[in-house]
Amino acid sequence: MCTAATYKSQDFYFGRTFDYEFNYGEEVTVTPRNYVFHLRHQNPLKKHYALIGIAHMAGDYPLYYDAVNEKGLGMAGLNFVGNAVYNKVQEGKDNIAQFEFIPWILGQCATVQEARVLLDHINLVDTPFNEKFPVSQLHWILADKNEAITIEAVAEGLKIYENPVGVLTNNPPFDKQMFRLNDYSSLSPEQPVNRFAKDLELKPYSRGMGAFGLPGDLSSASRFVRVAFTRMNAVSGPSESESVSEFFHILGSVDQTRGCCMLENGKYEITIYTSCCNADRGIYYYTTYENHQITAVDMYRENLDSDCPVHYPLVQGEHILLQNAAAGNTEENL
Repeated sequence: MCTAATYKSQDFYFGRTFDYEFNYGEEVTVTPRNYVFHLRHQNPLKKHYALIGIAHMAGDYPLYYDAVNEKGLGMAGLNFVGNAVYNKVQEGKDNIAQFEFIPWILGQCATVQEARVLLDHINLVDTPFNEKFPVSQLHWILADKNEAITIEAVAEGLKIYENPVGVLTNNPPFDKQMFRLNDYSSLSPEQPVNRFAKDLELKPYSRGMGAFGLPGDLSSASRFVRVAFTRMNAVSGPSESESVSEFFHILGSVDQTRGCCMLENGKYEITIYTSCCNADRGIYYYTTYENHQITAVDMYRENLDSDCPVHYPLVQGEHILLQNAAAGNTEENL
């Protein structure tokens, strides 16, 4: 389904993969400070922090999949089918529909600590956006440069978990995902030493054997382990290009290739887009399944004091640089 991760070098990065069998016309969307978020059960959010992320524009309303605000706080919703439970409206609570959750938090909070205060009073309700967009069963990762948490609305209530690995996938619930990491505590980026039997001369016969047993299948539980290991051991240089490249490699470890995950309807789940946002600079980078060239949108090149979202369709189609192209023509159709 999807995988989200954080990464920190000199700056803080937040991003995700969106894995599905089709797209909804996703766009990189900048929502400025004075756009009015009309809420179903609360007063409108008239003034708020500016946001950048991927959204489906339903008319002029941005339905965010993931976003980062101008203060560097990031949030992403990932499928949590069969476990997510939303409530009916309750008096004395901040009743927020699932599709309002990302702008509600990111519009008002600069840090995870500030968000914890809002979460104490929130009631996530089962109000759909409209009949074409039913309620999605999701859970969320919320992160800044200092910490990350996972938020799950389940039958027992709203659960908030510390997320020390800065990773989220799908099922099972987050506490079970974290517990399963115990099964892989012996994995290492270093070459293994023989602990099997001191009387046997056993030696590694290949590089990378310290991570022997790291899951490689596409299930959400396995993707969680794989990305957690990759993210926790990733090393990059301090520059922007090195950090962004490293982040795409982290999420690239769980890319979904067409043909490898067949669904009951005969379609295939693929990685429709992969994102990486420099949360400190407000630059949203992305690639798509058909376009591996990294494309970027800088929120600070937009008028963040306006009242109208700006949205950019995802660039599709491979852009191939022909290195020995004719003089003066750096890109030719191949």
